Amino acid sequence: MDTKDRKRSITVGLFAFIGLLILIAGILVLGSQQSKFSKNLLIKTHFEDVKGLKVGNNVWFSGVKVGIIKSIKFKGVRDVEVLMNIEEKSSEYIRKDVAAKLGSDGLIGNSIITLEGGSPDVPAIEEGDVIQSASGTDMEDMLTTLQSNNKNLVRITENFVSVSEDIASGNGLIGALLTDSTLVVGLKQAIAGLNQTLAGAQTAVGDLTAVSAKLNQEKGLIHDLSTDTLVFANLRTSSNQLQEVSDKAVVLMDNIREVTERLNDKNNAVGVLTNDESVANEIKSILRNLNQSAEKLDQNMEALQHSFLIRRHLKKVID
Repeated sequence: MDTKDRKRSITVGLFAFIGLLILIAGILVLGSQQSKFSKNLLIKTHFEDVKGLKVGNNVWFSGVKVGIIKSIKFKGVRDVEVLMNIEEKSSEYIRKDVAAKLGSDGLIGNSIITLEGGSPDVPAIEEGDVIQSASGTDMEDMLTTLQSNNKNLVRITENFVSVSEDIASGNGLIGALLTDSTLVVGLKQAIAGLNQTLAGAQTAVGDLTAVSAKLNQEKGLIHDLSTDTLVFANLRTSSNQLQEVSDKAVVLMDNIREVTERLNDKNNAVGVLTNDESVANEIKSILRNLNQSAEKLDQNMEALQHSFLIRRHLKKVID
């Protein structure tokens, strides 16, 4: 064999060896992806509709790939049996009450099965177990949520259109502010009045600050009242004296009230004179009779003065 044939044989052998290595690597990769070289458990579940699920698609649990779809076959008109190969090393974390739910690998990816739920106190799955299935898919839930959000968005848009129409037509406060000039003028006046009020409040605060500063100075009555004990003692003495005067005034008022009650009482002379009308009439009658008697006495005395015997007797007395 010449040198050219030897080089050609080496090249062909090298390419054959590289191809064999690629084939072995592909087998190993596909086998690992299909769980061909790991011990698996065969688990069943049933769906009414598998939504395009295919043999070889993945099975996920808590976001981790735990197996693949081994077979899909009909068991009835609306009963599709799905066999899953679950890795034995992952099966100890999957409980018998877990639920199988159809999903998708990404937004538009392949259909998959996701295992959800499971109670910690329930035993782990075993070979040949049949687990329950859950209706709906992740994509359907996403589309339902998206549809609900679209409805809310449409409602918000309608409300915004209604509000904008009211504003444009001058309805409501904002619309009135945008269209009614008189309301704007009134609002400006109100704001101006508020500014004046705030200015007055600031002035009052300044006055209070000035008053407090004066109170802190060592002069003035209030300062003396708050610091000079002698002034405070004098005020206390004056207060006590005023209290005594007030007490005496109370006693005087009580005496006056007692006298008044006696005057109003008909059981004493003064009360009878001031309250009994019949007694008053009798006294008036007596005084009237006394006046009449006095008048008659005056008349009699005058008559006696003109009497001859009386004048003669008086003349003798005088002589």
